[in-house]
Amino acid sequence: MFLHGNLLHITMNMLSLWFVGRVVESWFDSFSYLVIYFASGIIGGLVSLYFHPNTVAIGASGAIFGIFGAMIGFVVVNRNRLASFEEFLKQFGVILLLNLGIGVVFDSVDLSAHIGGLLIGLIGGYMCAKSRGLKYIYLVVSIVITVFIYNYLVGIFPSKILLLN
Repeated sequence: MFLHGNLLHITMNMLSLWFVGRVVESWFDSFSYLVIYFASGIIGGLVSLYFHPNTVAIGASGAIFGIFGAMIGFVVVNRNRLASFEEFLKQFGVILLLNLGIGVVFDSVDLSAHIGGLLIGLIGGYMCAKSRGLKYIYLVVSIVITVFIYNYLVGIFPSKILLLN
């Protein structure tokens, strides 16, 4: 999540965080934002490892897509208070499809990390927007999921996964 391939790679990730991350950061408290970001990035990375065990993956895309997902989760919870819920979904859907389309066109873009991060972020955004107390449940469940996926990956790719003994 902290390594990038080149200046363009980190610039694109930082631009995404600048545009989308600032909005999401204003909707959640700092703790929720960080939990969603790290849970999405770590689990997105593990999903990537499952689908691409012989590849070294770098970048924060899983975490950034988690922030995209958190935005969707927040909007779904608050849809009755939004004047243009359908318009938001249309515009955001286009942005999301464009980003996913880039992953289809370029082999170097890891769609599995994007989709894994997006789903984890969506769940986190929904839970954190629904109730302040749910952020702690989200944190615990994210840790449990991370440990489960990690142990599963060690079992099926023992020579590929860093063993923490």
